Amino acid sequence: MEEVRTVSQINLYIKNMFIRDYALQRLRVKGEVSNCKYHTSGHIYFTIKDRASQLSCVMFSSYRKNLDFRLQEGQSVVVQGNISVYERDGKYQMYAVAITQEGAGKLYEEYEKLKKRLLAEGLFDDSRKKEIPKYAKKIGVVTAQTGAVIQDICNVSHRRNPYMQILLYPARVQGEGAHQTIIRGLHYFETTDVDTIIIGRGGGSIEDLWEFNQEALAYAIADCSKPVISAVGHETDTTIADYAADLRAPTPSAAAELAVFSFREFEMGLKEFRYSLNWQMENILQLKKMKLKQYETVLGHASPQDMLAQKRMYLGEYADRLQYLMEQKMMSAKHQMELYIEELKGLSPLHKLQAGYSYVSDMEGNNIRSVRSLKEGQKIKLSMADGTATATVGNEVNEWRKS
Repeated sequence: MEEVRTVSQINLYIKNMFIRDYALQRLRVKGEVSNCKYHTSGHIYFTIKDRASQLSCVMFSSYRKNLDFRLQEGQSVVVQGNISVYERDGKYQMYAVAITQEGAGKLYEEYEKLKKRLLAEGLFDDSRKKEIPKYAKKIGVVTAQTGAVIQDICNVSHRRNPYMQILLYPARVQGEGAHQTIIRGLHYFETTDVDTIIIGRGGGSIEDLWEFNQEALAYAIADCSKPVISAVGHETDTTIADYAADLRAPTPSAAAELAVFSFREFEMGLKEFRYSLNWQMENILQLKKMKLKQYETVLGHASPQDMLAQKRMYLGEYADRLQYLMEQKMMSAKHQMELYIEELKGLSPLHKLQAGYSYVSDMEGNNIRSVRSLKEGQKIKLSMADGTATATVGNEVNEWRKS
């Protein structure tokens, strides 16, 4: 007797069959949208159909970030995902991970193909990128003459720097052949004195932005002698022109922020640099002055004038010392002289004469020491302190004085 199975078992079995079928796991199915419903949970439930059949689909909220347009009835789309069974209802359906509009799918394939080829050629290499001038004075803009892009760029630029000059080259930014007008704008600005070129437009679908994915434009941007900023679409839009440009800006307003320096910040920076420079100069001058004083002190001690002054000081000290020694010597000599004088006074005949003594000599000046040498009637000379006198010897002296 055959085994009886439950509905759940059958549905699970069928689901496993779908899972094991590799062909059903990576599908791209095109069709027309119908019965589209955005659920409060964030999921999108819809059906795609053709003339003969239809297929239920669901896109969970976690994949909605990949959807760059709003899904609507009647749209022709390409749905990428896998097919599986919803066990509860016993229905199979397609679980979408990405949805593109039918024409956009082919364009995206062309976009990826061109991007890979240009990347392999090195057209997007950083070594080819030119630096955006930090202090640009004049900006060239290639975009539509009317629209929000040029207004946004002008508003942001004048807010950041009221002295910034902005030149516009009006170009077509959408439709067949529009990229040729953009290329002509690049060539025109190469002949001018602009510092930076901005090319851009507002957001849109891949079809709207397709002219910025043209190979000729990519080469023109890469070969441009001026730095180029690409500002195409919104932040989520990325074109070939963005890769080829020297800098990509997420929006035209952001491009102006990147290209135009803030004059107020520039002035504040100048003030800070001026203050810093003055402070550093003051410090350097103070250090130099201190060093100069040190050199002056050293040079003052080593100068001939200072050395001469020191020698003069030493000479003065030596002269005073010599004067002192000479005075001491003179005083010592004078004292010695006085001693000699006193000694000589004791030996001097005149000194003795002044004491009342007389010097007796014959007329020839010979000293008469004894009365024995005298004769009666002999003339003798008497020398006294105040002069000499002549005398005649009288009677002979017979008395002897014992010595």
